[in-house]
Amino acid sequence: MLAIPALAQSFPFTPNQRYPDPAVEILDPSFAKYRIYSSTVEQLGSGMRWAEGPVYFPEGRYVLVSDIPNNRIMKYDEAKNGFTVFRDNANYANGNARDRQGRLITCEHSVTRRVTRTEKNGKITVLADKFEGKRLNAPNDVVVKSDDTIWFTDPLFGINGEWEGARAKPEQATTNVYRLTPDGKLTAVITDLVNPNGLAFSPDEKKLYVVEWRGTPNRSIWSYDVAADGKLANKVKLVDAADFGALDGFKVDRDGNLWCGYGSNGALNAEPSDVGGRKVHTLRGRSEDLDGVMVFSPAGKPLAFIRLPERCANLCFGGPKGNRLYMASSHSLYAFYVEAHGAV
Repeated sequence: MLAIPALAQSFPFTPNQRYPDPAVEILDPSFAKYRIYSSTVEQLGSGMRWAEGPVYFPEGRYVLVSDIPNNRIMKYDEAKNGFTVFRDNANYANGNARDRQGRLITCEHSVTRRVTRTEKNGKITVLADKFEGKRLNAPNDVVVKSDDTIWFTDPLFGINGEWEGARAKPEQATTNVYRLTPDGKLTAVITDLVNPNGLAFSPDEKKLYVVEWRGTPNRSIWSYDVAADGKLANKVKLVDAADFGALDGFKVDRDGNLWCGYGSNGALNAEPSDVGGRKVHTLRGRSEDLDGVMVFSPAGKPLAFIRLPERCANLCFGGPKGNRLYMASSHSLYAFYVEAHGAV
């Protein structure tokens, strides 16, 4: 339960009584080794309006998760099993990451439109807010490489309307993926994706994976080879969400599998259906069939689907052993123990 008054609807949730949890649908037998027979999906807290960008801090055993429309970052404390506000007036924070020194890296999604670092003493340092003299669009998701470079996506979502921030005119001609070096040099490493979203590296950091929100008939994950100097090559489509799923944020495990937030992409059928005497343009993919987490192999093969009662926007691995999957899903934060560990 929330330790403070909720600013949105809270939804009751009853875990499955049976083991193994029927919410886990195995699409390929190779996934069976990652399922814990006696683990079940749990709801840790509810009351958010759009949960995003979870990140785990092992030093304090807590998860931070953005609640974008409420303009705050929430904190789930594992030891206390409590859910509280970590930061109000968070500049519509979206994606978060932990750098190699244990500091919080945040994509401030709107208004400030910047990437920041929260120092150990609480001071906020601005890392990037402009590229070639023009304001960034709306930094969305972020990952930190082992060489301390920071990579982030910059689509338009945070400035497209008033729900996740404030409407504004973009100054960048394209929606890019950026690489920021420790000395502050910002480079656009990808410029040809339409609204890039989630991103992650393979365990050996030789591949970069990026979700493209639009630009193809379906949402996609693109794979790139990463050179030692950060340059990218050999763009290949790894995953195509042909079932009208909304690929969003994702993480990679130590075996290279991609654990992806999933849900309906909102696409409508071209022809209306009769619903209660009305002609209704229904969704092309039913939300109840798509909400959850899709797991893909390093080759892009679907391995499993973890069914949730809400759309999952993003996730992270955490817990004392690194095998607890935290899933930021619309109004709630869910968790599930697995036999997998995050690569980062």
